[in-house]
Amino acid sequence: MARLAQTADLTDIQQEILSTVRSFVDKEIIPHAQALEHADEYPTEIVDGLKELGIFGLMIPEEHGGLGESLLTYALVVEEIARGWMSVSGVINTHFIVAYMLRQHGTPEQKEHFLPRMATGEVRGAFSMSEPGLGSDVAGIRTKAVPDGDSYVIDGQKMWLTNGGSSTLVATLVRTDLGADKAHQNLTTFLVEKPAGFGTVAPGLTIPGKIDKMGYKGVDTTELVFDGYRIGADTILGGTPGRGFAQMMDGVEVGRVNVAARACGISIRAFELAVEYAQQRETFGKPIVQHQAIAFQLAEMATKVEAAHLMMVNAARLKDAGQRNDVEAGMAKLIASEYCAEVTTQSFRIHGGYGYSKEYEIERLMREAPFLLIGEGTSEIQKTIISRGLLKEYGLKR
Repeated sequence: MARLAQTADLTDIQQEILSTVRSFVDKEIIPHAQALEHADEYPTEIVDGLKELGIFGLMIPEEHGGLGESLLTYALVVEEIARGWMSVSGVINTHFIVAYMLRQHGTPEQKEHFLPRMATGEVRGAFSMSEPGLGSDVAGIRTKAVPDGDSYVIDGQKMWLTNGGSSTLVATLVRTDLGADKAHQNLTTFLVEKPAGFGTVAPGLTIPGKIDKMGYKGVDTTELVFDGYRIGADTILGGTPGRGFAQMMDGVEVGRVNVAARACGISIRAFELAVEYAQQRETFGKPIVQHQAIAFQLAEMATKVEAAHLMMVNAARLKDAGQRNDVEAGMAKLIASEYCAEVTTQSFRIHGGYGYSKEYEIERLMREAPFLLIGEGTSEIQKTIISRGLLKEYGLKR
């Protein structure tokens, strides 16, 4: 087993899960990722394989048919999958977040209705906060739900919905005017059930075609358009309106650990490709790894991989312990995504001209790594979260 990115004190079950996933990645994902990614083709067979392994139920409690594993186990599984192909980790990421939000905030009826079918992958989750022109200003959401009898009518447009076409359950944050003084206290999460597919999938609900992206291909990223969409009040997550912002932020903390794990996975793969290529490629009569300039780059890359992995593991373990981890999750996401971009670029440079060829895997990683600088909050947002959290601890007492 490779020395980098090892995790201490794992249980036998965790080690067995990771060994199984690692074998699956090596045999079923890495050999097919290039062709699927270049064709922007949804990895149906890979996803079916993950269903068979029980990955869709990884964090769902055993009483609801899942494996009942921890956030740490989930993060380490995501790291392994992203090492093979980041898009596959995207397929399961939003599913995990919605399952987590249901587990933490759903009513007993909502848990019983959704979680057993989410554990098998029959119901596939996605979540939606962003809107066109909204960016990181979540409190400025404009999509609106207006009460009408025992139902609500939703109008508005959501953006950057991962698994928008393939999902069948979308946790959607919208505005409900409750008269609260603070804008975020007027936000509510609705559990929107829909069929998979594109176009008008239900009366008043449209999923336009896939957004064409630079990278992160294969997984479908879409808009979500509401036009007089009617939904029952019993679909409000937790049953009480106005709690959506806190519910989503709880889910996003999980998501930030996930993005950090994805960044670690890409960084590990970029390092693997670089160290292999550097031992095969010869210049001036010897493998380029024997040139000090290349050896030092590999040393820097390995150090960044190790640092990011340790911070990601720490953030996951804090959450599992029931402690607040907003600062640590922000730190892990910040450093892992920034280091991922740097490590991938260093690997690209070690590959020289061949790194620019689509025949080489590093070309794909170069297009995937930048997404992690943005997803689940930009680096600037992470710095805001970190600095605010630190000032609460270290601020002068007046």
